[in-house]
Amino acid sequence: MVKEIKHDSQLLAIIISNSYSEPGIHFFTPDDFSQQMAFMKHLAGKIIQPHVHNSVKREVHFTKEALFIRKGKIRVDFYSNQQKFVESYTLVTGDVILLSEGGHGFEILEETEMIEIKQGPYCGEKDKTRFEGKI
Repeated sequence: MVKEIKHDSQLLAIIISNSYSEPGIHFFTPDDFSQQMAFMKHLAGKIIQPHVHNSVKREVHFTKEALFIRKGKIRVDFYSNQQKFVESYTLVTGDVILLSEGGHGFEILEETEMIEIKQGPYCGEKDKTRFEGKI
């Protein structure tokens, strides 16, 4: 399952359920996103040709972050850019989420291990504006 969380014309997040499985390569992000997310499923014996990545200048204006829930359960609360609550969604072991726009907050519902991937370098508190959430 793939779920998009939207508010008005904004794509706040893309969630890939741990049960998603389709053969081939499937990109879920628009081509203009500074962070791309895809699912890949190949049969044994498939060869992916060796390659290097070329130096290509890219501009990143806002951080997009991906979280892989390695173990546990968390609730994600989604907010508009105006810091208004939109909806909540629960992620479980094996789920992946790309947070693309708007705001977000989390409540850890069970002991959780997650891996975060985002553009760098991280600029500390200059990277975010904190606000009071729905709780």
